[in-house]
Amino acid sequence: MNITQSILTFLILAPPFLFALTMHELAHGYAAWKLGDPTAKNEGRLTMNPLKHLDPLGTILFFLARIGWAKPVPVNPRYFKHPAKGMLLVALAGPGANVVIAVASAVLVKLLVMSPVSSEFLISLLSPAVNMLAASVWINVMLAVFNCLPVPPLDGSKVLMGILPPDAARSYAQMEPYGFVLLLALSYLGVISKVITPIIQFASGLLLG
Repeated sequence: MNITQSILTFLILAPPFLFALTMHELAHGYAAWKLGDPTAKNEGRLTMNPLKHLDPLGTILFFLARIGWAKPVPVNPRYFKHPAKGMLLVALAGPGANVVIAVASAVLVKLLVMSPVSSEFLISLLSPAVNMLAASVWINVMLAVFNCLPVPPLDGSKVLMGILPPDAARSYAQMEPYGFVLLLALSYLGVISKVITPIIQFASGLLLG
């Protein structure tokens, strides 16, 4: 890939990636806030400013390996009336937001593709938008699927802890300090890609098909 293609790819991927990450973390924070936890709000994380949510390593890995993540929103389950259920709902909010964006992006792609455009100028304007929206479908599906992996500190682990018996959930939570290293190791070995890529391809194809 030459420099021009790399720049074009970056320009197509960067906006939907930043938006997807921002909405993912905003959804976590908003869900926690609605359930009574003001931590994210007090730390300025209930915002659509992507700079508040970016994780440098997660962003770099996305553009290198097409797998990325954001800086987790702080959540204090002590504020929840039912902590286990609250954490489960907060965890589901992030991937849920990505699924909604993926579906909306797919609908917009189909509307633009079906639009009766005859002017070459209009076609040239629509083409980048279609490419960006198609990328948004794939990116949001990727974030939803990746974050549902049951590896701490990903959302899937929080969902699993919310449905496990209390003793099992506490034991499982003890893995969290090692989760990041485990994620990097699994990513380096290609395990994560082999697990989630078929799911991402199937879901993206279903939405854009």
